[in-house]
Amino acid sequence: MTAHRHMTKLAIALFSLVVAASPSHAQPVPQIPVESVPDFFRLPLGMNFGEVPAVAVNSQGHIFVSSRSNPTGGGPAYGIHAAQLFEFSPAGDFIREHGRGLYSWAFAHGLRIDADDNIWTVDKGSNMVVRMDPEGRVIWVFGRKTESSSEAARPIEHRDPPLPPQEGRFREPTDVAFDSRGNIYITDGYINARVAKYDVNGDWVKSWGEPGAGPGQLRIPHSIAIDKDDNIYVGDRSNARIQVFDTDGTLQRMFSVATPIAPGSKAVNGSTPTDLHNVPGNGAPNSLCIPPGSDVIYVGESTFPGRIIKATLQGEVLGVIGNAGRMLGEFSGVHGLACPSVNLLFAAETSNSRVQKLILNPPR
Repeated sequence: MTAHRHMTKLAIALFSLVVAASPSHAQPVPQIPVESVPDFFRLPLGMNFGEVPAVAVNSQGHIFVSSRSNPTGGGPAYGIHAAQLFEFSPAGDFIREHGRGLYSWAFAHGLRIDADDNIWTVDKGSNMVVRMDPEGRVIWVFGRKTESSSEAARPIEHRDPPLPPQEGRFREPTDVAFDSRGNIYITDGYINARVAKYDVNGDWVKSWGEPGAGPGQLRIPHSIAIDKDDNIYVGDRSNARIQVFDTDGTLQRMFSVATPIAPGSKAVNGSTPTDLHNVPGNGAPNSLCIPPGSDVIYVGESTFPGRIIKATLQGEVLGVIGNAGRMLGEFSGVHGLACPSVNLLFAAETSNSRVQKLILNPPR
C-alpha cells in the first residue's frame, strides 16, 4: 500500500470519528472563570469601532484592532469602504491609525503580527493581503483587486462549482499565519477553499485544498494557526471542524470541539434554535489562536452558540468561556482572537462591534 493510500484511509477513518461524535452525547465541560475588563479600549471622543473582525498583539504588548468602519465618508451602503486599523498601548490608550484609506482595504477580515512585529492585514473585499512594517508602512502586497475603472469590476460570483483558482490571486481570503521559518500561509477562503503557501521571501510555493466535506477538503477555511512544532490548524468553519496539516499540506488529523450548549442560551441576532443538541454552529471555528509555546488552542464560535472553547491541540475540550449575549463576558460573532498568554485573550466581535480583554481564571 502506498503512503498516499495509507494516509487517505487514515484520514477517512479520522473523518468518520469526527462525524460520529455528537455534542448531544458529549459530557458537559466546565465554564472557565473569566473577567472582561470594562472600558479597556479608549478611542478618541466621537470615534467608535464598527464591526471588529480581528485583533492582534505585538511583542511590546501593543494591541492592533481591525474595524469595519469608514474613514472616508460618503458613498453607497453597498460597496462602502469598510476597513480601518487602530493601534493601542498595553493599557488600552489609543496611539494612532495605520494606513488610512489604503487602496487594498475594502472589507477588513484578518489581522496578524509576525515574529518581527510586522503587521499583516487580510481584506476579503479587495482580495488582498498586505504586510506592513512595525511603523505601519506598506512593504509587501499579495493578491489583486479588480480595477474600479474596469467594466468587469463587480462582486465575485459564487459559482457552483467555482472557477479554478489562480496562483498568487485570492477570492475572499480570510486569515494568515507563519511557521517557525517565516513561511506564510493564507486561508483563501470563501470561494477557493484552499491554503496558499509563500516562502520567507514572499514567493509563491503551492496551495492545497478544494471545496468539499471530505478529508483535506474545505468549506470556508476561515481561520488558521500554527503551533510550536509547525503543525498547521485550519478552521474549516462550514464543516464545523479543525483540520491539521504539515507544512507541505499533508493532512495529519482532524477534530471537532462541539460541546453541549447550556440550557437557556439565547441568540443575540435572530431566533434561538429550539434543539440545542443539533446546532450547526456548535464548535464551528470562526477564529483560532494558540498561545505562544503552549499545548492548547482557543476556538471562537460565530453568533450562536457564540462561545470561546479551550481545547488541547489533539482536540480534547478543556472548558468553555462565556455564552451568547451582549454583556461583558458574553459574545456574538467571535471573529478574531489574540492570545499573548494562556490566561489572557482579546476577543474581536463582529456582531457586538467591540473587542473584549479577557482575563481567564482571575484571582478571587
